[in-house]
Amino acid sequence: QVHLVESGGGLVQAGGSLRLSCAASGRTVSNYAMGWFRQAPGKERELVAAISSGGSTYYADSVKGRCTISRDNAKNTMYLQMNSLKLEDTAVYYCAARPLGIGVLTTTPTSYNSWGQGTQVTVSS
Repeated sequence: QVHLVESGGGLVQAGGSLRLSCAASGRTVSNYAMGWFRQAPGKERELVAAISSGGSTYYADSVKGRCTISRDNAKNTMYLQMNSLKLEDTAVYYCAARPLGIGVLTTTPTSYNSWGQGTQVTVSS
């Protein structure tokens, strides 16, 4: 089993930046596909960004150009750098992981089998 813990969330003003971290333990996730999802009150959980074990990336249209997903295998950690934050970015952000082949990623939440507890991101006007 892989244990995932998100951190880095908080309250920021519109236009500001945040860097979220997802620390993995229990297993090495260098061979895992990973992703960031978010869920706002009354809405379904949606993809923010995903990254394969080989470094391929995918971004939702809503964050494309504003977010960068990355991973540091030496630290067994994944990151999400968010810039130019908007009010609609307010949500609980979750990281997820699943072992997949090199260069393979998945964008659907049901495809992942390990999840963190979430970290709150609130963007104010």
